[in-house]
Amino acid sequence: MKDNAYRIVLASASPRRQELLKQIGLSFEVCPSRTEEKTTEKDPRALVLLLSEQKAREVSDRLRKDRHEDSLPLLVIGADTVVACDGMILGKPKDAEQAEKMLCLLQGRSHQVYTGVTVLYDENQSFSFCETTKVTFYPMDREEIKAYVATGEPMDKAGAYGIQGKCAAFIRSIEGDYHNVVGLPVGRLYQQLHQRRIL
Repeated sequence: MKDNAYRIVLASASPRRQELLKQIGLSFEVCPSRTEEKTTEKDPRALVLLLSEQKAREVSDRLRKDRHEDSLPLLVIGADTVVACDGMILGKPKDAEQAEKMLCLLQGRSHQVYTGVTVLYDENQSFSFCETTKVTFYPMDREEIKAYVATGEPMDKAGAYGIQGKCAAFIRSIEGDYHNVVGLPVGRLYQQLHQRRIL
């Protein structure tokens, strides 16, 4: 992959997103967004697109102020992931009690995972997309939920679970992009960049 034409920046502190970008051979820097994730948007697709753009825009604006004229042009990747079930949007749980409630809602049934991605490049160019994956859980009893929450794994993840972690024991099936559930649909991201001849 040719990425030396841009200074590529991931606007996220997520170690999972970083691992996925490394997996496809991308060289990048990490500069987490400082934007507050406050919105009244109720549609999960619109929500993740809005938040991914806000994150990318904040980091892009901040870094452009410190750019030198001979610097490589910036390419900033922003992403946001939420889980939706029964019309409810589930972000990261605030505490263990909320994590347990989320898992009680998800266990034994299907839900959707939405990830919005926004890429800003060449000063004023951008594109965004949203990927959706259906995930179905096996049933979980109260003891299993409490034990899983006690591991601490759910606390920094949308929907209070990590498909790539210990929660794999409760995943019955997925329909769509597995990496989207982890936090970044890297295949689609690469294809979008390649189609635009960015990489």
